[in-house]
Amino acid sequence: MLDARAMIARGRRRDAAFNILGWACAVVVLSALAALLTNLCIQGLSRIDWQFLTSFPSRRPQQAGILSAWVGSILVILVTACTAIPLGVAAGIYLEEYARKNWFTTIIEINIVNLAGVPSIIYGLMALGLFVYQFHFGQSILSGGLTLAFLILPIVIVATREAMRAIPKHIREAAYALGATRLEVVRHHLLPYSAGGIGTGVIIGISRAIGETAPLVTIGALTFIAFLPPSPIVVDPALQIQPFKWIMSPFTVLPIQMFNWVSRPGEEFLKNAAAAGVVLMVVTLGLNAAAIVVRHRIRRRIKW
Repeated sequence: MLDARAMIARGRRRDAAFNILGWACAVVVLSALAALLTNLCIQGLSRIDWQFLTSFPSRRPQQAGILSAWVGSILVILVTACTAIPLGVAAGIYLEEYARKNWFTTIIEINIVNLAGVPSIIYGLMALGLFVYQFHFGQSILSGGLTLAFLILPIVIVATREAMRAIPKHIREAAYALGATRLEVVRHHLLPYSAGGIGTGVIIGISRAIGETAPLVTIGALTFIAFLPPSPIVVDPALQIQPFKWIMSPFTVLPIQMFNWVSRPGEEFLKNAAAAGVVLMVVTLGLNAAAIVVRHRIRRRIKW
């Protein structure tokens, strides 16, 4: 009896010690993060104004802005989303609901999971050889968007499969019992019920893509650009509307603009980089907050 009580007491002491250690690690990490964010905000918030958001980069730090950078980020992420979301969701649905469970699909699943952990620079080298040199897309928005699409594609596939796998099996069985085809089951039952999880995975992937620098530098994204891509609604002299001319335009993005300013001497350029970092951080946190809201609302609407 005493031995049992002593073992229970030792276990409780170990649990308490582990709990204290976990809280201490969390406090250290959160304190360091808070210090970094506070320093970033102190340096950057004073620089953010309308002129900073609507001006092109300049050699004069007081006149420099992030107009071309945030427009380029939006266009690149637009191409990324239009490519990665349909392909990733379709691939996840096929692997989970249609593909046969054999050694070949097992190899594909293992490779997808492994691709999610591949360093982003590898995707940049792949895109440099494939999109820039082989397909001759050049250092364009299309090349950048496709590069980031391949980067987040494994994340979208895994999120889609996990969201569909979480749906109870009896929903599928009930739909099949009523005579629904596999396509109808996927379209009317599985996709609506898994939309929250899929949306969360997609937004997390987009949040990662918007902060990537290495693959875009590898394919030759510009570090200084003082013009915007052609507008899709502008009509050329021949009266021909070219809505996709912008997709082959050179570009830069917010992380690359920050890298350019950090590499320059002078305190004012560091303030510009900090201000761009604050903008990028707000966008990323906004996307993650949107993921939480979307997931919460979809789960409230769905009744099992």
